[in-house]
Amino acid sequence: MKKNLLLLVAVVLTCGLQSCSSSTDEEPFGKKTVVNMLSDPEPITLTSEQQVFANDNNGFTLNFLKTVNEKDHSGKSFIYSPLSITYVLGMVNDAATGTTEKELEQTLGFHEGGIQAVNDYCKKLIDGLPKVDSKVTLNIANAIFLNKEYTLKEQFQKDMQTYYDAKAEALDFKASSTLSRINGWCKEKTNGMIPTILDKVESNMVSYLLNAIYFKADWTSKFDTKNTKTEAFTTESGTTQLPMMQQNVLINYLKNDTYAAVEIPYGNQFWSMEVMLPEEGKTTDDVINLLAQRGLYTKTYTGGEGEMLTPHEVDLKLPRYETDSDTDGLDGSLIGVLKAMGIRLAFDSDLAEIPNMSEKPVYIAMMRQKAKIKVNEEGSEAAAVTVAGMYETTSIGVSPTYPKATFHANRPFVYVIREASSGVILFVGKFTGE
Repeated sequence: MKKNLLLLVAVVLTCGLQSCSSSTDEEPFGKKTVVNMLSDPEPITLTSEQQVFANDNNGFTLNFLKTVNEKDHSGKSFIYSPLSITYVLGMVNDAATGTTEKELEQTLGFHEGGIQAVNDYCKKLIDGLPKVDSKVTLNIANAIFLNKEYTLKEQFQKDMQTYYDAKAEALDFKASSTLSRINGWCKEKTNGMIPTILDKVESNMVSYLLNAIYFKADWTSKFDTKNTKTEAFTTESGTTQLPMMQQNVLINYLKNDTYAAVEIPYGNQFWSMEVMLPEEGKTTDDVINLLAQRGLYTKTYTGGEGEMLTPHEVDLKLPRYETDSDTDGLDGSLIGVLKAMGIRLAFDSDLAEIPNMSEKPVYIAMMRQKAKIKVNEEGSEAAAVTVAGMYETTSIGVSPTYPKATFHANRPFVYVIREASSGVILFVGKFTGE
């Protein structure tokens, strides 16, 4: 018999946005109304160690973006939630030992911090992120569906309840109702965004671990539908026509040799979508590679001239669009992505060291992530689901005047959704117009 841990991830994101193009400081605003979208958020209180975790887990997120981008040869848009993967692998990490634990913690950005520190960090985000902004709906849920033929170790069950709010539910994995139960949980926790995560339930699995993230928020300044017009969008293969939303806003902006970026806030401005548009002669690959190498800029980033977000009056355009993505279309699937990033032993049926989940050691045998995003004038709605299955084994302030910029996303761009005080990134994506 083999060790077997099944892990799937599903992500859905729905957003309301406008299209943006290259940025310059030359576009005059005249007498146009400029909406102020700047404010200072109240921070989530992280310890110094947890802040390092947050920063370096963002490093995992951006490296995941880079690796997925390299393995996706479709040329199509995609959206994923590496944070959802982090939660499931955090649960797996609780049961891991030795080099397997070391690989998980190092790759996720936890620097061999230890199981307790990882659990404390995940609990801090699970408890704290949904409370940051009363105008933003964020639900994070975890679950364990256990094959009734097996039992989970007492300490693992206790940790899952304490740190991940996940309680084991015993089911008959040979019954057709089990698939409906698991998929029903997925649909419920994502508000219908992801109706299914499993195509079938493997009767010899020990358990399935699931994480779901659901995010919904209106833009701080909504786009007026009267200003949305069908315009040309340049894709990698030609030109298409897309509905482009537009407004004039006071938002944070930066420009460097590789890309221009804007920070578009939601609700009370604790959350934002940050859009990065390649400069002329550059591509989304260049943007993603730079982000993976240097990290995401911050409002106080001083890594080089022009690399700090500063308030600008921006003529902003973003496309209204919808995107579906699935890691099964990637070269090597989701497991291949994570192996390329440094997590190897957890997927090895002979070498995985995950003895503390059930009476039988397990390994990660399968992973998948589905995703969907809708972008419109109102705001954004997002959801992510991660499921893991176990198998038995043998072994800022406003001033009167600001610089002006034009940001029209009328060609492929990169974006993230993140929380400002902790800096935690929930979603990463690329829009290509296809």
